[in-house]
Amino acid sequence: MASESDRPTSLPLRDRVEQLLSHEGPLPIVAAGDPVLRRPAEPFDGQLDPALLVRFVVALRATMHAAPGVGLAAPQVGVGLRIAVIEDPAPVPEEVRLARGREPQPFRVLVNPEYEAVGGERAAFFEGCLSVPGWQAVVARPARVRLTGLDEHGRAVNEEFSGWPARIVQHETDHLDGTLYLDRAELRSLSSNQAMADLWNEPVPHRAARSLGFTLPG
Repeated sequence: MASESDRPTSLPLRDRVEQLLSHEGPLPIVAAGDPVLRRPAEPFDGQLDPALLVRFVVALRATMHAAPGVGLAAPQVGVGLRIAVIEDPAPVPEEVRLARGREPQPFRVLVNPEYEAVGGERAAFFEGCLSVPGWQAVVARPARVRLTGLDEHGRAVNEEFSGWPARIVQHETDHLDGTLYLDRAELRSLSSNQAMADLWNEPVPHRAARSLGFTLPG
């Protein structure tokens, strides 16, 4: 991955996307520490023509699948546009599905998304990020949110999400605001993927909270 100083950030967004798409295979994912992940993304307003937008969305989806992940925001591939994709087949045990409210989500494109909490309930679970590989931490987030914005065809989106889908749309929309999940995390919970597999493989992080010394909401 090129450093920020090596990347041609002066290129117009359209040219930057064309450059990315000129290479075969998944797009390179930008890691934490790159300033592109800390800048609010530019609202999408036709910077990419319809054909290029379709190609970019296809590449985002392929990159998300290859990672693998359940969401990917444009800044994570070095493009500061307010676009993200989500998709979650939710291949988890029933106990986990029920505890986390993790239901399958079809592929969706979020353009200029914003969210606001619905009600005061919060839920806390371990969360990871493709731009922070190898680590997870507990994040307390609103359990239900209203998402507004557009889809890739310019149609209005105004929808409530709850459970794990609410967490996904919050995580990806945060990326578009220059926010990483670690900014919202309980840092005492920060765990390597190996520690997660060995110690904290549970639907709800109660044991982790007791052992690592942090408090869960509610």
